[in-house]
Amino acid sequence: MAKPAVLADNMVITYNKGKSNEFQALKKINVEIYPREYIILFGPSGCGKSTLLYSILGGLVPSDGHLIVRGEDIYAYTPAEMNRYQRSTIGIVYQQFNLISSISVMDNVALPRIFMGTPPSERAERALGLLQRFGINDQIAKKLPTWLSGGQQQRVAVARALVNDPEILLADEPVGNLDSISAEHVMDSFQEINEKDRKTVILVTHDAKYLPYAHRVFYMRDGLLRRVVVNPEKKQIKRTKPGETIVTEIEQLARLYPYAEPIELKVKSVVNYVTQTLGFSQLGRLEKLILDVLKGFVDDALFYDQLVRPFDKGGIGVNETEAKDITRRVFILMRYSHDVQRFREIRGQDSAFINQSKFIDRLLEYMEKELGVQANADQKKALKEAVAERVGGMKNGDEFLQTMMLPPSMGGIAFDRDISNAISRNLEKMIAQGGYIILPNELLGAHT
Repeated sequence: MAKPAVLADNMVITYNKGKSNEFQALKKINVEIYPREYIILFGPSGCGKSTLLYSILGGLVPSDGHLIVRGEDIYAYTPAEMNRYQRSTIGIVYQQFNLISSISVMDNVALPRIFMGTPPSERAERALGLLQRFGINDQIAKKLPTWLSGGQQQRVAVARALVNDPEILLADEPVGNLDSISAEHVMDSFQEINEKDRKTVILVTHDAKYLPYAHRVFYMRDGLLRRVVVNPEKKQIKRTKPGETIVTEIEQLARLYPYAEPIELKVKSVVNYVTQTLGFSQLGRLEKLILDVLKGFVDDALFYDQLVRPFDKGGIGVNETEAKDITRRVFILMRYSHDVQRFREIRGQDSAFINQSKFIDRLLEYMEKELGVQANADQKKALKEAVAERVGGMKNGDEFLQTMMLPPSMGGIAFDRDISNAISRNLEKMIAQGGYIILPNELLGAHT
C-alpha cells in the first residue's frame, strides 16, 4: 500500500503562543490521508478544520509535532522549497473566489503558470482547456470575472487551482457562497477531479449533505479529531480492517447527528434499542414511507402492505399484528392532524366557529379510548376549552401542559402527570403535522 500523502503526527497548532490570548486550535492531531483519497474535514465553526487545512497548505507552523507531505516534513523546507511546494504540489480553492477583477477569466487561470516560466501560448492553451472542461466557453473566458455568476466564478477558481497540475487539491468551504444548484455543480467538479484526475482532495465543510462525496469523513470538534467514518458506498483507497466499511448503527447515527460525541451516539443507540421494535434500517424505510403518506402518495392499505412486505423485497418486514397497530396509529394521527389544520383555519370565522366543537368532541373521544383519559363532566368541559385554546394558538405547549396538571382552583384540570403528558404529547404531534398534511380524499372524508 502507498505511503500517506499527508501525515500529521501529534501536531499542535497554537495561535498567539505566549500571549494572554493564546489559543490551541489543534491538539495533538494524528491524521493519515492517502493518495487519491477524497477526505472531508467536517465540524462546526471553530473546531479546527480550516486550521488543519492551512497547515497542509504550508501556512501554519506546528507548535509541536510534525506534518509530513509525500514523506517530507514541509516545515523543514527552505523558503524556496516551500514556494515550490505551494506552487506545484498543492492547489487551493477558497470560499471567496479571489479572482483578479481587472484581468480576464482566462488570464486569472493562466496566471500561476507565469511563475512556472511557461510560454504565453502554452499558458493560454492550458487555461482554456481547463475552463472548457468546467463549462466556461471561449467567449466567457474573455470576460472580466465580475460578469460571471457566483457558480461560474467558483468553477474558474477550481480551474486556476488545477492549472499547475498539483497532486493535492485543498478546498475551504468552496460552496459556502453559492446557491444549491451551483453548489452541486462545483461539488461534482471536485468528485470528477478526484475520480478521473486521481487527485487527492481535502475539503472543509460544515454542511452534512456533502459528506457522501468523501471516501472518509474526519469529524472534528474543539481542536480534536473525534472520529473517522468510512463511506461504504465508495471503494476505499486506504486499506480497511475487516468489517470497517459496514455501516453500523453508530455510523448511521453519526450521519444524522454529525456534531454529536461518540458517547451521545451510543446513548441514542441504546434508547432506540429499548424503545423500538424496529431496526435502524427498518426505521429508515418507515420514515420514507411516512413521507409518502404526508405527500398524499400512500393510503392506509398501501401503507400496511409496505409494512408487512419482507425487507429483502423492498418492504419493512413488520409482522401483521404490529403492522396493523402502526397503520392505525399513523392514520389516526394524520386524520386528527388534518382536523387541527381545519380548526386553525376556521377559528376566526364566526359562522364556522360553532362547528369546531365537533372536532374537539371527536378528539376527546379519542383521548378517552386511546389514552385512557377518565374525566368527570367538569374536567371534560375544562379539557375541551384547553384543547381549543391550544389548537387555536391561544396557549403554548408549556401552558397547556401546566393547565392539565394544575388544580381547578388555579384554573387547571387536575389530571395526573402521566395522563397530562400523554394528552400533551399526542396533541403536540397533531399540531406539528397540521400544516403539512396532504391526505388522499378518501382519508380526509373519514371524520366529516
